[in-house]
Amino acid sequence: RISDKWLMGAIKRWRQMTQLQDVKTVKVNGVDIAYRFDGSENGPVLMMANSLMANGSMWDWNLPAFTDHFRVLRYDKRGHGQSSVVPGPYSIAQLADDAIGLLDALKIEKVHFMGLSIGGMIGQQLGARYPERILSLSLCNTASEMPPRSLWEDRFQTARTQGLGGLVDGTITRWFTAPFIARAPGDIEKVRQMILATNVDGYIGCGSAVRDMAQSTMLLKIKAPTLVLSGRHDPACTVDQGIVLNRLIDGSRMVIIEDAAHLSNIEQPVAFNKAVREFLDSVA
Repeated sequence: RISDKWLMGAIKRWRQMTQLQDVKTVKVNGVDIAYRFDGSENGPVLMMANSLMANGSMWDWNLPAFTDHFRVLRYDKRGHGQSSVVPGPYSIAQLADDAIGLLDALKIEKVHFMGLSIGGMIGQQLGARYPERILSLSLCNTASEMPPRSLWEDRFQTARTQGLGGLVDGTITRWFTAPFIARAPGDIEKVRQMILATNVDGYIGCGSAVRDMAQSTMLLKIKAPTLVLSGRHDPACTVDQGIVLNRLIDGSRMVIIEDAAHLSNIEQPVAFNKAVREFLDSVA
């Protein structure tokens, strides 16, 4: 027989995963940036930055591992989710300035920052350029440079002519391993809808920022405690690219998530959450 205590706990966990606080927006650098808080109101702030073609729902698999202690701040970068779209191209520096502008608007002085893919690229800028605002960095499935330029031009052309529907299948196969795609159709469908909901101009604007990025030298300036996390089978931001971050960021530690590709937080949420939470607890 299922106990009432167990049932109430299950309901609470389900609500944490599905019932989010209302999204709010605030004007930052001339752009409406969407954000929301979850978790402990009095806890240290953990700011989460999404990947390309994603919104705050990409962290639904991870939220319960952090909301018991942290005040989790999720936001949509310009051109994505419920944030407004403005003419591009954008730059990673500009996206980092947006993140700081959001913290200023919310009167938050310091944060633990966790970013995946382009979110981790934004985190590199924050650690190097705004060290006084960063308590720690979790740089997940990310890189400091992303050649070749031609790859991005081909993707942009597809997006212009076919919309994000022309990119969704290839993106799914880069983001996840084949076994996960086969065994988790519900998760894959949720991610598919998240990709298809992305604005084409917003995608190209942020994709241009990744295309033009060159941040390896900047890594030498990062002094905050840093976790570099890579997926063993990530073809987008490889383990080798993660090793570059680990070697150039003084004192950083590196974790490789096995049996995971690019969105390791979704493919292996237990291992991902454990690695990040242990790191945050060690520096909190």
